[in-house]
Amino acid sequence: MLLAVVAASLAAPLWSHLVAHSAPDETHVTETLEEDGHAVPVVRRDGQPIGPTWRGRFFLGADAQGRDVMVRVLYGGRNSLLIGLTAALATIVLGLALGLLAGYSGGALDAAISGVVNVMWAFPGILLGVALAAALRVGGIDAGPVQISGSSVVIPVLVIAIGAVPYVVRPVRALVLSLREQEFVLAARAVGMRPAPIMFRELLPNVAPTLIVLFPLIVGNAIQLEAALSFLGIGVQAPDASWGTLVDDGVHRIETAPALALVPGALIALTVLMLNLLGDGVRRAVDPYARRQAYVKQT
Repeated sequence: MLLAVVAASLAAPLWSHLVAHSAPDETHVTETLEEDGHAVPVVRRDGQPIGPTWRGRFFLGADAQGRDVMVRVLYGGRNSLLIGLTAALATIVLGLALGLLAGYSGGALDAAISGVVNVMWAFPGILLGVALAAALRVGGIDAGPVQISGSSVVIPVLVIAIGAVPYVVRPVRALVLSLREQEFVLAARAVGMRPAPIMFRELLPNVAPTLIVLFPLIVGNAIQLEAALSFLGIGVQAPDASWGTLVDDGVHRIETAPALALVPGALIALTVLMLNLLGDGVRRAVDPYARRQAYVKQT
């Protein structure tokens, strides 16, 4: 099911050009659609958009601006999945580096990294994300050669990646603390191996299974947080679409056109659920204790 959602989102241009014949931002307010031999306006004079036709054009209906909802849902899925995946990768890389440094180095560096991570951990994820996104949206990022506008999709990626770092740093640090006094690490030190090679050659392979388990869970959390930020207006910015912006557009017409909000909302819930189930399955596959427990329950 997860592969089906990803494949459908990747096929958004095909559906747009070959089936719906409409771009995601193309409006059809003044157009009509033939149904049962009658010309039906895409958007009525009272502003009510057409409902699902279950055909190529306006498969899920139109929004108040006359845009094809199915096309926007597919393109919104591309943005939501891309932001979630990119943010999760950035989180893993940053969290792994900080966790390895804190766990292996100890002392003042460990205290400094752990202190910052604990402060971030104390904030609810949505509040931290809203604060960071609101601050970065105002003027964007201007750091010498790195210039990112406030409306760029890079902003939610950075916000989500920074906010999720504690979820990686804490388990990685704890695991490295338990491994740094093991015989294979002591042997590497004895032969004169420097700290950086020890962390990446000796410790990283032992941390990798934990990261593999965490990755789909972080992707799910990233998609959820991106939807929340976009719903609040500080995530993906118009004219781009994401599942969160589509829910925000449709919630105002939940009574007259429920599909506008329910379809992207259901896709968010379904995708996050499937990613969590995938993470649980990966945990069972890489954790011998979990496999043994599952076998005991079956028998």
